[in-house]
Amino acid sequence: MKKTAVLLYPQFSEYELSIALSVLMQGNKPIVTVGFTNQLIKGESGLSCVADSYVDEINPDEIDSILLPGCMDIMSLTDEVRLFDFIKKVTTKETVIASISSSPFLLAKAGVLTGKKYTVGMTEENRDMVGVFEKENYSNEMVVQDGNIITARGRGFIRFGIYLGKALNLEFDERWYQE
Repeated sequence: MKKTAVLLYPQFSEYELSIALSVLMQGNKPIVTVGFTNQLIKGESGLSCVADSYVDEINPDEIDSILLPGCMDIMSLTDEVRLFDFIKKVTTKETVIASISSSPFLLAKAGVLTGKKYTVGMTEENRDMVGVFEKENYSNEMVVQDGNIITARGRGFIRFGIYLGKALNLEFDERWYQE
């Protein structure tokens, strides 16, 4: 079975991944955490992680989906060429891409959001300032799915995880995530 690549970078938002990871676990979907180096990666809450693999090592044929958390300072990743190359390398018409909070910036910069409806946890001023988003395709909805791409604002993390599970056709119990 192909895997979901979970991208980890400094100051990633742990809570935004919580439901998505739980849904993947319930659905018996294998994951691989992916980082830039073998260094410890600290999330925004201080959780320390070491990635299973690195962006340069991933075989795209083993991946059918990617999960991108938001990040306290997404602009710190602007020059991470290997990250954008990885996103482009694993993205096909069939790849399910789930991106929450500020991380749709990474998709837009990689060219993956071109022509797609999306949402993002950035103000209109910040979206305009970074210059990678198509203004006409922005939606103010909490979670937006356009084909195989799911984007969400951070506080939509529960629905975001459920959307991911459904996009991957996983069997999971939605009642686990009712408020």
